[in-house]
Amino acid sequence: MATPQDLSFLEDQDDDVFKAIRGEEKRQEEGLELIPSENYVSRAVREATGSILTNKYSEGYPGKRYYGGQEFTDVVEDIARERVKKIFNCKYANVQTHSGASANIATYFALLEPGDTVLGMDLSHGGHLTHGHPVTYITKIFNFVRYKMKDIETGEIDYGEMREVALREKPKILLAGFSAYSRELDYQKIADIAREVGAISMMDAAHIAGLIAGGAHKNPFDYGIDVITSTTHKTLRGPRGGLILIREDEDIAKKIDKSVFPGLQGGPLMHQVAARAVAFGEALEPNFKKYAQQIIKNAKAMAEVFEREEVRMLGGGTSNHLILADITSFGINGHEAEVALDEVGMTLNKNMIADDPNPPMRPSGIRFGTPAITTRGFKEKECARVAELMIEVLRNHDDESIKGKVHEEIKALAAKFPIPDKHF
Repeated sequence: MATPQDLSFLEDQDDDVFKAIRGEEKRQEEGLELIPSENYVSRAVREATGSILTNKYSEGYPGKRYYGGQEFTDVVEDIARERVKKIFNCKYANVQTHSGASANIATYFALLEPGDTVLGMDLSHGGHLTHGHPVTYITKIFNFVRYKMKDIETGEIDYGEMREVALREKPKILLAGFSAYSRELDYQKIADIAREVGAISMMDAAHIAGLIAGGAHKNPFDYGIDVITSTTHKTLRGPRGGLILIREDEDIAKKIDKSVFPGLQGGPLMHQVAARAVAFGEALEPNFKKYAQQIIKNAKAMAEVFEREEVRMLGGGTSNHLILADITSFGINGHEAEVALDEVGMTLNKNMIADDPNPPMRPSGIRFGTPAITTRGFKEKECARVAELMIEVLRNHDDESIKGKVHEEIKALAAKFPIPDKHF
């Protein structure tokens, strides 16, 4: 069981915040986190996140800071950079970006001029807001065009369409990656299309970085992808933050460093950089490979239950850590499903499905995954049971008696698999 954080000073000083944090600890311990972009960090990562490094301003990069007193911050950042380069087998890394979104935006500003074109995955087919959704401000600066799946029942990407659009639009960046897509991409085809049109190939690996790190998914760099951006949480199981990796091009690396600082950010959050270094160290441990493989096994076990119960899954199942399910057959929308499952201790998120006729806040689907429950030690048997309980709640979302029974079983499961302090 994760050791409760010592909050004695906070308890004495600010009881309202103290109670909220203790409430969140209880919520996490007693429920199951199924949001595929969330995970449980180790106690060591939590300690680094709350360390005294939060006091230090460190504008610039190791050896090239704007303020003095950097002998230890430089050490921490160098450790983080060297470890993550080893994980992903690349020559350059920036570990300062505050989030995955800021990592993407910094990369755009580094490699594009206003008005340049980016070709990325359509949001409704699994892409991300920062890949060019019209509601984002970045679309006022750059021109985003999109590709989709050829077959939403199998998840096959339409690489023919991708090539046609690339030849017509001449993007400066060909962007792979997703936030709600359950299959693996063909990086070789993406890199080949990018080279054909003179584009830089970029992979937003935020969701699957841990699967790549653990060898359970292919490394895009092995197929010629130029740049990888990612979050440091999700499957990578670190603190919240972002990173940018460059396969080998020093000129691209210099542009990205300059884009992050001073282009978009001031001083990095050194306590977060330290926590990333710790998490990267954990990802280099042999057990992390077993963890990454188990994430996929567990997701497949859940998908098998949904298939058996004839619940439609976008992409026909999963090859990674997440499942996107169309739950309209239960007579409810994604928002209602999210609320009903949250009430019984299963936290996931509503999500649009491909070409969804419903609005984003009341979409047709739900998105869930296995990174967090795998961290707790769940195997295929437990994950299959969780999927069965999910479907039971969805079918009986108005039956408080059934929901009450499910809630008790979920609490029992959570107690059997407490959140661990150590991950290796």
